Amino acid sequence: MNNAELVKRDLSVVWHPCTKMKDHEWLPMIPIRRAEGIWLEDYDGRRYLDAVSSWWVNLFGHAHPYINAAVQQQAQTLEHVMLAGFTHQAVVELSERLVRLTPAGLERCFYADNGSAAVEVALKMSFHYWRNNGRAGKTKFITLENSYHGETLGALAVGNVQLYKDTYAPLLMQTISVPSPDCFYRQPGESCASYSERMFQPMREALERHAEEVCAVIVEPLVQCAGGMRMYDPVYLKLLRAACDEFGVHLIADEIAVGFGRTGTLFACEQAAVSPDFLCLSKGLTGGYLPLSVVLTGDNIYQAFYDDYGSLRAFLHSHSYTGNALACSAALATLDLFEQNDTLAANRSLAAAMAAATADLGDHPQVAEVRQTGMILAIEMVKNKLERTPYPWQERRGLRVYEHGLANGMLLRPLGNVVYFMPPYIIEPDQIAMMADVARQGIDKAVAD
Repeated sequence: MNNAELVKRDLSVVWHPCTKMKDHEWLPMIPIRRAEGIWLEDYDGRRYLDAVSSWWVNLFGHAHPYINAAVQQQAQTLEHVMLAGFTHQAVVELSERLVRLTPAGLERCFYADNGSAAVEVALKMSFHYWRNNGRAGKTKFITLENSYHGETLGALAVGNVQLYKDTYAPLLMQTISVPSPDCFYRQPGESCASYSERMFQPMREALERHAEEVCAVIVEPLVQCAGGMRMYDPVYLKLLRAACDEFGVHLIADEIAVGFGRTGTLFACEQAAVSPDFLCLSKGLTGGYLPLSVVLTGDNIYQAFYDDYGSLRAFLHSHSYTGNALACSAALATLDLFEQNDTLAANRSLAAAMAAATADLGDHPQVAEVRQTGMILAIEMVKNKLERTPYPWQERRGLRVYEHGLANGMLLRPLGNVVYFMPPYIIEPDQIAMMADVARQGIDKAVAD
């Protein structure tokens, strides 16, 4: 088998996600034969450094021997059993550990199988809670501009990246959108904290005006990932938590992309010392091995559904693979690795190395900003640096960086004009330097005309 043979077979039967399939008439698809550590290897023996953790899921590298062993051991005894009326050791242990690790007050775990499904669970659970408590008029959600929460219809409705949302607008529930605290738009000399605090006013006004009809506010804490890795200060979360309490509205923290150490703390909410009413987790939960998501919430929410059968108050949402034993075993092994290696401390050094390796790009004439939160670093290309004029999306400048990366053994997958790094935590300083060099060369090529 070689690359060309498998690609030919693929293109005859597979429809790929988030892909303009016609591009593959000229843009080579990369078939991966194996992976180890930070490297992917194709059928022709070429290797690619996985600088984006295969869509942000891989934390400790591919084919990690410890996670491999945990999944293999689990497969010998129980691969899956339905979680309605049954349970198993792995899901109980994982739930106990997540309750200990997450912010205080999150005491119950409800499982699904991907991030979008977790968001759907949180939205429905919030709505249903208010209904069970005689507040049936609370039916709406407040969301931030430029936010992204997934592709299923509920999750898409509470997102605001128009590229993904506009086509399906007739199918979506109506939400209340407020400006983002995105620090890219702060004034010269204004701190990110000051800007984020100033930008809380529209949110407060929306809560004052709509609290009686709003179930919850949903946010991506600290980093709006799919919206171009735009970042804001923890002060916004602190103000939001206080306002949600004041106006009687739930807070949903979508940490699907930013959880498990990506922002420098195990969970981004920790940096504001707040606990949400619902915490959505997925992606890195299993170290990139298997689909699994979870919504953590408090006992006060749980008790609103706890009643006799005849009351019809139960939460009847379900997924066939809820709490899958193999996925839970991968998640438990991933949490072990955090503890065994003091990963958060090691990541601080890696984050500093990423900052140092890209510091010069801040002076690049076509780079508006190099921004970073923990192990997430983004470089934003612009047509005009002074006015921060973006390149037209039709020019696909980011795609040029992607092509250059592949030609030089690097998986970079820019978000429009934003080149970003979100590597596995096992990356080494020399690999960070390589990653930065390839990105720098790719940016120079992308803005050359």
